Amino acid sequence: MDGFKIVLEIAPTLIALFFAIQIFRSSGALDLIVRFLTPMGKLLKIPKEVLPVIFAKLFSSSAATGFLLDIYKTSGPDSLAGFMSSVILSSTETCFYTLSVYYSVVGIEKIRYTLTGALLAVFVGTFISVFISYL
Repeated sequence: MDGFKIVLEIAPTLIALFFAIQIFRSSGALDLIVRFLTPMGKLLKIPKEVLPVIFAKLFSSSAATGFLLDIYKTSGPDSLAGFMSSVILSSTETCFYTLSVYYSVVGIEKIRYTLTGALLAVFVGTFISVFISYL
């Protein structure tokens, strides 16, 4: 019975998050962000195809996996973009999803330090993944 109560508490957050991701993706805002991040990606030697994976992983693992599958179809899993995306997905966390779902269940509202630490960990994991991919 406690499990069902937790599901009822989490459901509104999950539904809102899934709708927000779909709206964001369908509106073309993701394409705009990728165009904005492309110069920085070139500087860091991150292929353009990998940028949506990095950004989507912050919010949704399933959306990032969808982008990964697109890379597999177009470039192949053995390509640099495919390999790098796979390493990034396995070494980072969906910090906004995790914070919104888990913290809403236990009622934590002040997430400033947790969010800072989580974003730092994601960015460090991403940069190390890029470095490892080039090895």
